[in-house]
Amino acid sequence: MAQQDPKKKFDLQLLWRVLALAKPYKKIAFFAVLLAILLAPLAIARPRIVQKIVDEFVFTGDVDGMTFWTAVVFGLIVLEAICRYAFIYSSNWLGQSIIRDFRVRVFSHINSLRLSYFDKTPIGTSTTRTINDIQSINSIFTEGVITIMADLLSIFAVLAVMVTTSWRLTLICLTTMPFLILASYIFKEAVKKSYQRVRTQIQKMNAFLQERITGMRIVQVFNAEEQERETFAGINREYRKANIDAILYYAIFFPVVDIIAAVSLALMVWWGARDVAQLGGVTLGALVAFPIYLNMLFRPIRVLADKFNTLQMGLVAAERVFAVVDRTDIIKNTGTYAPEKLEGEVEFQNVHFAYVANDWILRDLSFNLHAGETLAIVGSTGSGKTTITNVINRFYEFQEGQIKIDGKDIREYDLYALRSRMAMVLQDVFLFTGTVMDNISLRDPEITREQVVAASKMIGAHEFIEKLPGGYDYDVQERGATLSMGQRQLISFVRALVFDPDILILDEATSSVDPETEGVIQHAIEKLIDRRTSVIIAHRLSTIRNANNIMVLEKGEIKELGPHDELVELENGRYRELYEMQFLEMAE
Repeated sequence: MAQQDPKKKFDLQLLWRVLALAKPYKKIAFFAVLLAILLAPLAIARPRIVQKIVDEFVFTGDVDGMTFWTAVVFGLIVLEAICRYAFIYSSNWLGQSIIRDFRVRVFSHINSLRLSYFDKTPIGTSTTRTINDIQSINSIFTEGVITIMADLLSIFAVLAVMVTTSWRLTLICLTTMPFLILASYIFKEAVKKSYQRVRTQIQKMNAFLQERITGMRIVQVFNAEEQERETFAGINREYRKANIDAILYYAIFFPVVDIIAAVSLALMVWWGARDVAQLGGVTLGALVAFPIYLNMLFRPIRVLADKFNTLQMGLVAAERVFAVVDRTDIIKNTGTYAPEKLEGEVEFQNVHFAYVANDWILRDLSFNLHAGETLAIVGSTGSGKTTITNVINRFYEFQEGQIKIDGKDIREYDLYALRSRMAMVLQDVFLFTGTVMDNISLRDPEITREQVVAASKMIGAHEFIEKLPGGYDYDVQERGATLSMGQRQLISFVRALVFDPDILILDEATSSVDPETEGVIQHAIEKLIDRRTSVIIAHRLSTIRNANNIMVLEKGEIKELGPHDELVELENGRYRELYEMQFLEMAE
């Protein structure tokens, strides 16, 4: 995705869209805002009372009055502490609740996207959007809008009290304000750019790590560890530099603010002491209270620029996440037909499909597959074999023609109902971290352990599963790294069988196993396709001799179609050529 422009203006419309996420929690949001409004006068009351104590009770020696108002100050401190605790807790609870719901929403939307999105988007980028960027949205509520509003209320309230106490001292104190505003603006712009660089480097690092860790076997096979280490070191170096730049700006800005505040305090003391001594225009109590006011004025200003940056970066993150949520390249589930069972008759009528516009993978493809029959598809790489299985499952939408199952267009089926009656076994078997049982049932509560065991026995996988430590409770680790290719393939066959599909698709399911294991796999295939409509994409032609029909594809078009015995008799036939080539390789 394109990098956001750090100079982009504040997007008020985007802010309202983020704030709308709080709608389910409007009561707690209102409570947090109410506390923010209440905290301003509570904080200001303390120095005001201190001024009263000095002016009215200290010099008169009124101990009872001093005791009473000191107790009032103590009570206000306790009340302010309780309100501030409630404010911090409620605003953070609000932010965490919002991002919890939003993260589920984003993940659900990513689940519904077409596979073309995942073809073009690195997994690390999607991970960053779902975790890091959504966490940044949390800061809009915990450190952004509500706290900025509370700080602004506090600043205006303090200024109002300062002016009513002594407008002369207030003017003296505010003479340094232009320098503070200038320093805050420079700081805000500099940190915004550094934060943008930090976000970009996090995205790069996540994407790089995900790809390299997933492909670690390739890295080690080709001795590319040193090159990858240097590349990662470069990304890490840029990430560190971006963070160091941000720290540098903080290291400069905060001392500058402290110096400006000290100058303001010095001017106030100089003028106030002179006024008390010579003119009598400022009371001693006001002179005692003003340093407290100054601290209350400069403290929120000191962090306000940083909070505006936090808000801005939260909005940048929100824009990235909404860019994913707003994607319309989803498989639209407009169908309503949801049968409990399919007969399994599949018909392609003049189907055209392209992953990229006008670069046709399937060209005017038409064929019939009768219920309960097996169709094997062979052809060279890129001929469109896997694409056929993708469009049957509606992982991708075909551009022209029609695909029917049991005489009804597949777009009229409810998408989830259609896929629930189909199963795929892929060449590259993916197993999740978890037990064998979890990987077979995919944690479907309707699938019992007895069903899994029965399916395993039918396939021929029960014996090897029982020998694993823990049997069906054996932890297979990520991607099934502790199992052989054949064992992973058998688990995928059991997974397909236990869901009892009406249409079964095998995508080169035996191409990566050794000949000894192939015999076990072939037995599993025979059990799987028994009385089911099946589509088998085959690399080894010996596994498809008993298919009802074999389709030979070339550049998305059917070159030959018929049973094995007929196709091997065709002179100069493509299937015969492929069959003889494999037969010769086996003989050699």
